[in-house]
Amino acid sequence: MHVIRRLFSWRIANPVLSGLSRSFLWMLVGAFVLSLLLWGSGLEEKDLSLYTYIVHAVAIAFGGLTAGRRASSKGWYKGSLTGLFYGIIVLIIGFLALDSAPSGTDLLWTLAAAAIGALGGMFGVNLQKA
Repeated sequence: MHVIRRLFSWRIANPVLSGLSRSFLWMLVGAFVLSLLLWGSGLEEKDLSLYTYIVHAVAIAFGGLTAGRRASSKGWYKGSLTGLFYGIIVLIIGFLALDSAPSGTDLLWTLAAAAIGALGGMFGVNLQKA
């Protein structure tokens, strides 16, 4: 029993890395739900662009929340770094997988990811104090 408890209590000490891992976990869950929606309903791939943005926003918000909870102060800073790194990683994966050059809208998307992460980080620091 002690081995199982020790295995599942593994934590990442760095708040930003912890937030990134949590946000990619939420993105994985959201992508799975969207694939089930695509498979089980009459939706087509071109109709899913709004839903993918929602999944990314929720993932970034929960990642910023986790980063803020792990940080003792400056949750907005740790959350915005989490969102910024999340946005950059997603852009790099999109560049490598789809061979699409970064554009101005990608910069705005990354800044929006940093803002959403900062908001999540602010909530996370305040949840820690409660």
